[in-house]
Amino acid sequence: MLILSFVTAVAAAESVRPFTSGSLQKVLSPREGKPFILVLWSLECQYCPTELKMLSELKRSHPKLDVVLIATDTVSDTPQLVSRAESYGMNKVEQWVFAEDMPERLRFEIDSRWYGEIPRAYFYDRKHQREAKTGLINKKFVEDWLARNATTDS
Repeated sequence: MLILSFVTAVAAAESVRPFTSGSLQKVLSPREGKPFILVLWSLECQYCPTELKMLSELKRSHPKLDVVLIATDTVSDTPQLVSRAESYGMNKVEQWVFAEDMPERLRFEIDSRWYGEIPRAYFYDRKHQREAKTGLINKKFVEDWLARNATTDS
């Protein structure tokens, strides 16, 4: 049983991809023409648990809701990131973690006007016009965004 747990933990850790220069395009390309939410978070973030749990609840009621997580921590934090995301109910979403020595470059690639404050979320519509939100996201805002972007499961 211990071996199975270890194998499961290793597989989960391998599911977190290293976010490096050029990774944003790897997130955007397969979602062309599709709305999704890009969430930046960290293990040290005070408000991230509340936000991620709320998004997990919405994802259960809207299975087609596409959420991508990017942790601003480091690759060495991957086991903790996997465990924390799982505890928030977000273990089945696409996950990335900053994987460069200069996180400023990655932040600039994501948004030249973002200076690292988290939680931060980008709501991409079908045309990939995005709306940035810093701080804890209101559930009603997300529900309104879902209604506008027809990501419901009808």
